[in-house]
Amino acid sequence: MAKLIYSVITSLDGYVADEDGNFDWAEPDEEVHAFVNDLERPAGTYLYGRRMYEVMSSWETAPVDGDQPAFMRDFAQIWQAADKIVYSKTLDALSSARTRIERDFDPEAIRQMKASAERDITVGGPDLAAQAIKAGLVDEYHLLVVPVVVGGGKQSLPDDVRLNLELRDLRRFDRGVVHLHYGTPT
Repeated sequence: MAKLIYSVITSLDGYVADEDGNFDWAEPDEEVHAFVNDLERPAGTYLYGRRMYEVMSSWETAPVDGDQPAFMRDFAQIWQAADKIVYSKTLDALSSARTRIERDFDPEAIRQMKASAERDITVGGPDLAAQAIKAGLVDEYHLLVVPVVVGGGKQSLPDDVRLNLELRDLRRFDRGVVHLHYGTPT
């Protein structure tokens, strides 16, 4: 059975973007990006909300050879090889291969996907992740906490949810980013 994994880069005060929608403070350096590549490599399917898909779809045309740094070429290959499902009521056209649109988030369909998938599934974007978290579908959480306080914006985790999680791993990176890996109790 595949796991549903929520990975997020978040500020110390729990936001993925500030009040103006900016997230330039969250851009990973080479060390963190290579780590994220290793987190994403086992995933076979990415679940995205529309906004997260629009941000990530630039990887569809990112060069996998040439002048880009190796860690960026590596991520482009990982992203391009994965299936993508975009949950949106408004998106009409896709800009990437191996991608389909679903109009509604159906927890039972995700349960069935987890039961039949050979590779893990990730959920990207805090709004879609909130739906999966509230439905009790997320098995693992990978929080990359950036040493910045932005004071408000788009929350990385939803309100009105209480979860007891187990710390599975943690890692500190050179520039102060901390990776926290939590799982649901077994």
